[in-house]
Amino acid sequence: MSKLSILAEFWEFFKVRKKWWLLPIVLLLVIFGTLMIITEGSALAPFLYTLW
Repeated sequence: MSKLSILAEFWEFFKVRKKWWLLPIVLLLVIFGTLMIITEGSALAPFLYTLW
């Protein structure tokens, strides 16, 4: 399954079920996950882990 199909499935879920309040939560989780992956080997990692 491709990443684009997962995004399309999420979009359909939001449209059909009208769960728009979930969108900011999902976006924040994606942003924090991306930040953790990007800064994994850098000196910023300990500071990011304190957010959790």
